[in-house]
Amino acid sequence: AIKSGLVNRFGSIDDNEGGNTSRTNINALLTTELSEQLKWSNQLYYSRYNFNLFSNFTFFLADTANGDQIKQKEKRDLLGYTSRIDFTKMFGQWNSKNSLGIGFRADRTNNTELSHTKNRSTVLENIQFGDIAETNGFVFAEQTVSNKKWSFNIGARVDYFHFLYRDHLKDDIEKASAESIISPKVNIKYTIDQHTQVYVKLGKGFHSNDARLVIATDNTNEILPAAYGADIGILTKPSNKLIVQAAVWYLYLQQEFVYVGDAGVVEPSGKTKRVGADVSVRYQIAQQLFADANINWTKPRSIDNPKGDDYIPLAPTFSSIGGLRYIAKSGFNVSLRYRYIKDRPANENNSVIARGYTVLDASVNYTKKNYEFGVMIENMLNAKWNEAQFNTESRLKNELKPVSELHFTPGNPFNMRFKVSLFF
Repeated sequence: AIKSGLVNRFGSIDDNEGGNTSRTNINALLTTELSEQLKWSNQLYYSRYNFNLFSNFTFFLADTANGDQIKQKEKRDLLGYTSRIDFTKMFGQWNSKNSLGIGFRADRTNNTELSHTKNRSTVLENIQFGDIAETNGFVFAEQTVSNKKWSFNIGARVDYFHFLYRDHLKDDIEKASAESIISPKVNIKYTIDQHTQVYVKLGKGFHSNDARLVIATDNTNEILPAAYGADIGILTKPSNKLIVQAAVWYLYLQQEFVYVGDAGVVEPSGKTKRVGADVSVRYQIAQQLFADANINWTKPRSIDNPKGDDYIPLAPTFSSIGGLRYIAKSGFNVSLRYRYIKDRPANENNSVIARGYTVLDASVNYTKKNYEFGVMIENMLNAKWNEAQFNTESRLKNELKPVSELHFTPGNPFNMRFKVSLFF
């Protein structure tokens, strides 16, 4: 469409795309110190979330007359509570920190909608329409035992999920499913000297799923699929002005998911694994001048697919962020930041590439106790970079056959933003 002149880089095939969202949060936290060694915390929170979005991923692929625009609409109430007790105890040279907790989170949506629409105003077909109720109850325990050299942390969390979906398109039929999972963790740290510490971290987590997918499957691996991770790393301070942290890691996912917006479904995409290495560097160049950089390398692969067809679409393989910051005593501070991501596969066989980019930003602020003035310069070099990218089959209105190619949302061009902040 861009090459043919139908739209420019910042144009739109469907200019009715867009929408609005809002969120209201209330959070209350009460911490009671029962003694020097015993603390009791209680947190109660509520969130009201509204979401209304019009999208068109495939243009005129399915409906050649009206287009493929969809509406996603949700109104969600979220209520949660956590009660936690922390207590400490000394055993000779060893310090023991312990935590016990219990809580719940309840999500409720009414008239969650996915519809095929035209020009935002006309509903052509209801694809999904119903109410979702998801409840999570959990308990957890954790203990950290440490001395001057060693730190051993062990913990576990037990989660129970109940999913319910009332389908308004099928005579308000209700379907429910439930599942529980245990997530343990072990972290070990050893302090070699005052400059260097090494660590090993092992843990298991899970992915909380879409209720509509859960009630449609009997496979427990697709309800709360487990995630297993491991980190081995080092944290060192070779000088008073330099801190370096490096780690190698492994992540195995029992199941990944892909959201297919047009169909309103979440599709399981199989087991995956990732191995990677991260390096983080912080350096004080001068008394008021600081530099930092994070470098991240990853090899993501699908386990179920044969070699050559086992790439994970859009999974980053190499990225980095960093920059310089100058902090003046007068209140002025200046920063220059970069972010970089390498080209990466956009499909399973790496025949379509999602473009990488390098973007440079800068900011100047004047900060005092009660206020701050600032200006932010985004994309100083005016790089042409793509923010969201997807390999999608679509069809323009004047095309006879569908085309599979890279769709993208352009990143911001060079621009300046001014801000005023008040602190109280």
